[in-house]
Amino acid sequence: MALSRWPLANLRLQTPGLELRWPSPEDLDALAELAALGVHDPEVQPFIVAWTDASPDERARSTMQYHWSRWGSWQPSDWTLELVVIRDGVVVGSQGVRARDFAVLRTVSTGSWLGRHYQGQGIGTQMRAAVLHLAFEGLRARHAVSAAFEDNAASLGVSRKLGYREDGTEWHAVRGRPAVVRRLRLTRADWLAARTVPVQVHGLQPCLPHFGLPPDG
Repeated sequence: MALSRWPLANLRLQTPGLELRWPSPEDLDALAELAALGVHDPEVQPFIVAWTDASPDERARSTMQYHWSRWGSWQPSDWTLELVVIRDGVVVGSQGVRARDFAVLRTVSTGSWLGRHYQGQGIGTQMRAAVLHLAFEGLRARHAVSAAFEDNAASLGVSRKLGYREDGTEWHAVRGRPAVVRRLRLTRADWLAARTVPVQVHGLQPCLPHFGLPPDG
């Protein structure tokens, strides 16, 4: 998909094993089917927004609606970039990076999910590394933040591997019970020290105004 007035459709991030891109209609359909198959053990809820506590059809539909809503609400001062993650030509998950007032604050947050069949294979580290490279190298961010429930060892492990440091805790209600969320923060210096995944970014230059930045970055 290439839209002359929407250069984000041509943005590509590449790691040695993955491609992250703006989803085509076919990509989004594949992502919805992946969500319908399940994202995690139904006995746990790893997401602060419990979008997976739904039937397979509802998960598929809400996945598509969420992406459409992010497209329609995009503003340079308030944006969420949701990319599909492709491995060997197959959609395996979704990786997001978002910010408000980025031109002033230079801080992004991230969120992601993988189909259950693709978890535990190092994909989560590569896809997070890809959007961190976009943020720090491409957009000149100063900070990246993330959060995960304290029992979500996989997410916390990815964050620590990539150089994040503890940034406090907060409480959320999960299925009617209190749960602790650990906040994490990554500075530019820590990102530079910890990065090991090579990333290539294609098609960024014409996208810069959409991130609230001048065309020259």
